[in-house]
Amino acid sequence: MALDTIAVTGGSGLIGSSIIANASNAGYRTANLDRVRPSGESNANEYVETDVLDSGDVYGALAHVDADAVIHMGTIRTPLNHPGAETFASNAMTSFHVLEAASALGLEAACLASSINALGFNFQDVPPEIEYLPVDEAHPTTPRDPYALGKRVTEEIADGFGRLSGEPETIATIRFPYVGATDSLRDRYAETDRSLPALREGWDPDGPSDDLFAYIHADDAARLAVRTVEAEFEGHETFWASAADTSTNVPTEELIEEFHPGAEIRRPFSGHESLVTTEKATELLGWEPVHSWRDI
Repeated sequence: MALDTIAVTGGSGLIGSSIIANASNAGYRTANLDRVRPSGESNANEYVETDVLDSGDVYGALAHVDADAVIHMGTIRTPLNHPGAETFASNAMTSFHVLEAASALGLEAACLASSINALGFNFQDVPPEIEYLPVDEAHPTTPRDPYALGKRVTEEIADGFGRLSGEPETIATIRFPYVGATDSLRDRYAETDRSLPALREGWDPDGPSDDLFAYIHADDAARLAVRTVEAEFEGHETFWASAADTSTNVPTEELIEEFHPGAEIRRPFSGHESLVTTEKATELLGWEPVHSWRDI
């Protein structure tokens, strides 16, 4: 696969700007497709004001920048300040618009932002149904809220386009947990109490859990997104993104015993190993996470 230009929707945001920086450093020409100009310096070669809720805007922007691949990160990051219908549309409809345009224009590859919430986490009033650990891409999903439903539907839309005979040849969806830059990971984890008593205090057994205590550094997330459009596979594949460790100071076996005692344990865990496996991304894409909040 020979790529020249990678377009990134939402390129002014945290993940999008990290992807643009990573792709630019790798020698690609990059285009930022966003409703908002980046607030600081940008590595993008071109900025195009784009409303991804408008299918014509998406088609026109991708055609204008002559993209070979598109990485779609231009969605609502958190639904807390948006109505349910707007939240769902931000995930599901924009993904359809991007893939529809990518197919019509003959782009070689596309990557879409899914979320750990496709399983059913943070924004619903019941806990997710964790059947086994480590969680992989085949784990059943039980979304109930508009944000989670939109992310899960995004994956189904990608499945549908992946069954078509034309372009894009490769489509990836990435299930992101919490994504943070170095400063935010320091504030969120390194400078807070991540002991078992502290976790117990903030735990609601009848509500959503702490996203399997998963997280990822923005640089690792960006490298994964770029790898998905570089790699050669056919159709649609979903990939988990996660750091190699949990966001706690508690050994993983103790975390499981405390918070997921009913889950089937499919292999031994050691140290602070993540409850989410990224083996598929390693095998198909050659990607591995390198950052940990413990090193900050």
